[in-house]
Amino acid sequence: MSNTYSSVRQFSKMVKQIDVWLEKAAAHAKARSFDPVVLLQARLAPDQYPLVRQVQAACDAAKFGVARLTGKEAPKHPDTETTLDELRARTQSCAAYLDSVKAADLAGAEKRHVTLPWLEGKYLEGADYLEELALPNFHFHASHTYAILRHNGVDLGKRDYIGSLTTHDA
Repeated sequence: MSNTYSSVRQFSKMVKQIDVWLEKAAAHAKARSFDPVVLLQARLAPDQYPLVRQVQAACDAAKFGVARLTGKEAPKHPDTETTLDELRARTQSCAAYLDSVKAADLAGAEKRHVTLPWLEGKYLEGADYLEELALPNFHFHASHTYAILRHNGVDLGKRDYIGSLTTHDA
């Protein structure tokens, strides 16, 4: 399995974990009798994105990262989510897209020329794009999503961040 395809699988796993965190956030709000919409604008610092934008950015980093590597169109999400359920629908749509990608879709991805609007006249090779931008950017927004929820009392721990493991009998 190529490193590129392994990265797609990692994106998918973590987007699914974000969905789990949002589900726990809704349960947390219900148990403490507050409107879960309050969490959408929660942030760690005044100059950082709020929760809603962190989730949108994590999904965008994953789907656009993969789309740029496969040369295929990513699903469109208009950034209009106003509830946890709508954010969860976005994570589920993103995960479904990521799960649809096959290893063969990534043939030649490591050498593909990835252009970005803010790098006018330049490109990154796919492997560099993945390692230097797509993965770090995704994990930045995913970890901030986790931290905002944790900071606001949602019962999350390391196992929630990592998720399930593919184990085998010894």
